Amino acid sequence: MTRQVLIDNIVRQTTILIAQLATVGGVRAPLARLADQVFLNLAHELDAQGISRKVSADMFGMALRSYRRRVRQLSESSTERGRSLWEAVLAFLSQSRVVTRDEVLKRFHRDEEALVKGVLNDLCETGLVFRTGIAKGAAYRVATADELAELRERPDGLLELVWMLVYRHGPIGEGELHRRTSLARGELGACLSQLVDSGRVQRAEDGRYDSSSLVLPLGSSAGSEAALFDHYQAVVRTLCARLQAAADASAGSRSGGSTYSFTIWPGHPCEDEVHGLLGEFRQRHSELRERIEGYNRDHALPEQYERVTAYGGMCVLDEDRADPERGEDDDAV
Repeated sequence: MTRQVLIDNIVRQTTILIAQLATVGGVRAPLARLADQVFLNLAHELDAQGISRKVSADMFGMALRSYRRRVRQLSESSTERGRSLWEAVLAFLSQSRVVTRDEVLKRFHRDEEALVKGVLNDLCETGLVFRTGIAKGAAYRVATADELAELRERPDGLLELVWMLVYRHGPIGEGELHRRTSLARGELGACLSQLVDSGRVQRAEDGRYDSSSLVLPLGSSAGSEAALFDHYQAVVRTLCARLQAAADASAGSRSGGSTYSFTIWPGHPCEDEVHGLLGEFRQRHSELRERIEGYNRDHALPEQYERVTAYGGMCVLDEDRADPERGEDDDAV
C-alpha cells in the first residue's frame, strides 16, 4: 500500500510539471496522445526490465490478448504495418503538395480518428507540416527543406535537446535517438549534422553518436528545455539508483540526495547565506568540472569508468501566515 501511495503522488507531481510545460508563456501544447504515450512508454520500460508481457498485462489490469493488441495499436499504424502512425502520416503528406484533413482520415481509416488528428496536430506543432483552415476545412502541406533550415536557425532549443540526449545516452545510434525524440528522420539527421560540424557531438565509425561534454550557458533561452529535462532526468536516475540499492544489499550507497527546507524572512541573519546556496553550488561544480575536463584531455579514457551526475536546485516560495490556503501547493515542483 505504501508503494501505491508513493506512485500516486509521483504521478501527481509529474502531471503538475506537464501542465506547467503545456501552458507556459501562453502556449497550449497538444496533449491528446499523452495517455497513450504514457501507456506505451511504461510497457516498453517494463519489457526492458525483463518483466514478461503476462505479468505486465496483470499490472495494468488487462488480459494478455488485450494488452498485446493495445501495444501493437500504439506502436504502429493499423493502416501501414511496420510503421508508426506518426511516420506513416508524414510520409503520406509528403506525396502531395496539399492534402485535406478528410483525405488523411480516409487514408488512415483503420486507425482511430482521434489518434490521426493528434498526429496531425503534433506534426504542425513541430513545424514539419503547415496547416491552413480549421476543422473539416483544414489542409496540410509538408515544410520544404529550406523552410526547415530556416526554423533550425532559430534559437528554439532543439539542437541543445538533441545534444543533451546524445551526451546522456551516448554512444547512441540514430534509430534510438529517433525513438526518444519522435523527430522526422530528415530533421533529426540535420540536427546531428549540425552538432557534429560544430564539434559538440562526435560520430564513431560504427555510426553511433557520442559527446564528452554538455555545457548550457546559464540564462540562455535556447537551452532552457534541455536544461530542464537534464535536471529532471538526473533526479529520476538518482531515485531509481537508490531504489535498486535498497533492493540489493550488496549495492553501493554513493548515489542519493538530500533535501533541506529553510524558513527565513527579510532581515533574518541567515537570509543571504540561504539565498546564496545555489550560486555556491554552481561555482564549486563548474570549477570542479573544468579541472576534470583538463585532466581528461591529457589522459585516455579507460575501458571502465564512472559517470557521476550531481544536481542541485532551489525553490523560493513566498508565503503568508494569514493566507487560509497557505501550504496548499507545498508539494508542487
